[in-house]
Amino acid sequence: MHASATIGVVAGEASGDQLGAHMICSLRAHAPELAFIGIGGPRMKEAGMEVLYPIENLAVRGYVEVLRHYFEIVAIRRRLAAHFLAAPPDLFIGIDAPDFNLALEQRLKQAGIPTVHYVSPSIWAWRGGRIGRIKQAVSKMLTVFPFEAALYERSAVPVAYVGHPLADMLGRHPGRAAAREQLRVPMAAQVITLMPGSRVSELTQMADLFVATARRIRETVPEAVFLAPLVNRATRELFEAALYREDGEPPDVTMLFGHAHDAMAAADMVIAASGTATLEAALLKRPMVIAYKMPRLSWWMMKGRRYQPWVGLPNILAGEFIVPEFLQEDATPENLAQAALNLLNDHTVRARLEARFAAMLDELRQNTAQKLAAAVLPMLAQARG
Repeated sequence: MHASATIGVVAGEASGDQLGAHMICSLRAHAPELAFIGIGGPRMKEAGMEVLYPIENLAVRGYVEVLRHYFEIVAIRRRLAAHFLAAPPDLFIGIDAPDFNLALEQRLKQAGIPTVHYVSPSIWAWRGGRIGRIKQAVSKMLTVFPFEAALYERSAVPVAYVGHPLADMLGRHPGRAAAREQLRVPMAAQVITLMPGSRVSELTQMADLFVATARRIRETVPEAVFLAPLVNRATRELFEAALYREDGEPPDVTMLFGHAHDAMAAADMVIAASGTATLEAALLKRPMVIAYKMPRLSWWMMKGRRYQPWVGLPNILAGEFIVPEFLQEDATPENLAQAALNLLNDHTVRARLEARFAAMLDELRQNTAQKLAAAVLPMLAQARG
């Protein structure tokens, strides 16, 4: 492979930026001359990718939110497709963001560009009918959970299980004491980390909920220490505004730019919006409570299409409710605070959870960097003849 080998990449949110940066570094360890171009965030840019559009343009979730930004998102996809068709990459990799990436992948594949989709859409949770479209759009699917590969094999979609890079990364985390020292948190404190989401749309829905929950916990545990890592200035401003809106004395919350893994590792427990943060907390072996709220119409449209009773990744991986979930109307400060206090006070349940999470870590730890290279580089070599 010579210097002109190029991979087009699109990631759609903060978790995709993290996966994308890891992927770029993994592939460049074997092929330093690779060039990457497309949509990404600050981590992918730092890893050496040429960013045509910032990741924030795609970071919306739910039917209503996507409709609100529909024309903007479609215009970006059209311009990006035109760019890749005019200057074809040797390979395209879409990282998650299936509603954006699958349509783009299908167009590029039809033009003869091999396409890889990294992180399976949740066809095992809802919208399973998408697998036909996936087959048309994707030359190869890379899955991060062990049960997913069989679904694609049954439909004759080329697939490779690569494990979850977060398991490799977080399995090496030095642990609670080191995280508290890094963040200057007292070793003896009861620490609760608040993870209200990475998207502006999530903070709009849940910032007030998380702040009110912290205040209720503080009423029972006055010495509790709260940490809130936010991914960017926009989400920090929304959370800060919620703190000032809170009735009565606002809880004392230390807001952090980034440092999410340290903040979770330092915690006795985590309160997290459903999403990648719940998996991160589990891989750091931290007990948690999961919450999620979205606009009513989005919730109504999604609720009837779910195949499983749980939405949190730890519960999906366990196949049962091992951590509490509070969704929509059930996501109240009273419910979240009570569940959090129950976990703080029940050392037996916390120890049992930590053991379950340790087993998840072992299962998902697959040396993903090596498996990514083994899955992607032969496709790239074949595409270049």
